[in-house]
Amino acid sequence: MNTKLKCLLLDDELPGLTYLKMLCEQIPELEVVKAFNNPDVFLSEIPELDFDLCILDIEMPMISGIEVANLLQGKLIIFATAYKEFALEAFELDAVDYLQKPIKKERLQMAVQKVLKRIQQVNPTKKFVQLQADKGKILLYFDKINYIKTASIDSRDKEVLLEDGSTVILKNISFEKLLESLPTSDFCRINKHEIIKLSIVQFFSADLITTNCTLKEKNLVLTLGNSFKKDFLSKLTL
Repeated sequence: MNTKLKCLLLDDELPGLTYLKMLCEQIPELEVVKAFNNPDVFLSEIPELDFDLCILDIEMPMISGIEVANLLQGKLIIFATAYKEFALEAFELDAVDYLQKPIKKERLQMAVQKVLKRIQQVNPTKKFVQLQADKGKILLYFDKINYIKTASIDSRDKEVLLEDGSTVILKNISFEKLLESLPTSDFCRINKHEIIKLSIVQFFSADLITTNCTLKEKNLVLTLGNSFKKDFLSKLTL
């Protein structure tokens, strides 16, 4: 489930790395993919890892964080170091932020928000929305959503079925508010209790929509409400 910024950590000092990992795990928008205390191991594993962001130290044996950043081919970088004197060089590399140790959670959170803004600037067509879920704030990527329905326990909440079969519970949000956040051409409300991504539609009749999503080894079939047909049909013909 790709709902967070995938993050790699690199710091040759194990206590500092452990502390940084602990802080990152308290930031709802971050998912720590892996933490490294050896730059050589880090560089050897990079080709096999999927990540959006790297938070790394600068002063390390054998190779500096500046040199490592140069090898990351445009990946987003936050430097975390005890030294002030590398700041200019770091920003010349277009680093998102430069954190001075000891790092505070609030300062790290600010840096993460800068990363999110940078992503939206690079990708002007928004690809995700940040929402409140039952386990904290999440990044909900539009291309990962299959459909959204009223949650069974509390109707004020909404349950999101993702393409990998997992689910997310969004807290206290209306369908109207959700539709404001979703790409209009890709999503449609089909009844009082459900929104679907149009690309999952396999075929439909006057009052039923058969999707290519499977649930208990059967294709998911949803009801098409009368008052929602016009919008549904118009979007399918766009």
